[in-house]
Amino acid sequence: MRTYTVVVEPDEGGGFYVTVPTLPGCFTQGRTVEECRERAVEAIESHIAGLRADGEEVPEEIGAPQLLAVTVAA
Repeated sequence: MRTYTVVVEPDEGGGFYVTVPTLPGCFTQGRTVEECRERAVEAIESHIAGLRADGEEVPEEIGAPQLLAVTVAA
């Protein structure tokens, strides 16, 4: 069993867009946060299966990513 942090962001077209920082290229979408959680599990499992099939190492999360807000002159 592995645990990965997922980032759920509002999508411009409605719903949410989901990424997995530890697994570049692993993403999904959902209409609700709960649907995002379910689809994230499926996306992560598929992504890991693909890595293994290609003989690549499966990254483990070494620490939860941090979200920071910064203000810039625009």
